[in-house]
Amino acid sequence: MLGVQPAFRPGPAGLSIVLNTLALLGVVGALAFAFAWQFLYNELPCPLCLLQRVAFIMAGVGLLLNVRFGASPLHYAVVLASALGGAAASMRQVLLHIAPGDAGYGMAFLGMHFYTWALVSFVALMVYCTVMLAVDRRQADNPEPRAAGTVAVAVMWLFFAVAAANVLFTTLECGFGACPDDPTEYLWLP
Repeated sequence: MLGVQPAFRPGPAGLSIVLNTLALLGVVGALAFAFAWQFLYNELPCPLCLLQRVAFIMAGVGLLLNVRFGASPLHYAVVLASALGGAAASMRQVLLHIAPGDAGYGMAFLGMHFYTWALVSFVALMVYCTVMLAVDRRQADNPEPRAAGTVAVAVMWLFFAVAAANVLFTTLECGFGACPDDPTEYLWLP
């Protein structure tokens, strides 16, 4: 049995799948929470909010690739580039509303607006990727994809569903053109 390797062995690669699955679940949670808030409080996302959602979706794609195909610096680079773009969009929005007396865009959650929470989340994703790039390497002796567990597969499908719902309702809000700066209604819904 010297040449036979098990389909999944505990160790750094298994831990990588778990950590990337948890990070992907965090991205799904952020997208789902913002999406639910949109309907519960009738707060349509502005163009900068939509850019932040796209950045979360792209970061989720990088994490999903790590879960499905194994950790790779290229996958972490997708997450890092997405988090940098998302941080730029959220920082822009923070700076737009930093003036004294400015109430900000939308309602606050736990004392901060969603764009501020997004900035914190994007910075956390950048720190996560930096740490994982330092400690997580693709196993040179076993480069084939690892089998993702049932929970990881469920999180991946949940990510697809939340991302698709965000794309659908963004299209209903903006159509195929530019979104209004201060949206009040869905363009394609009566």
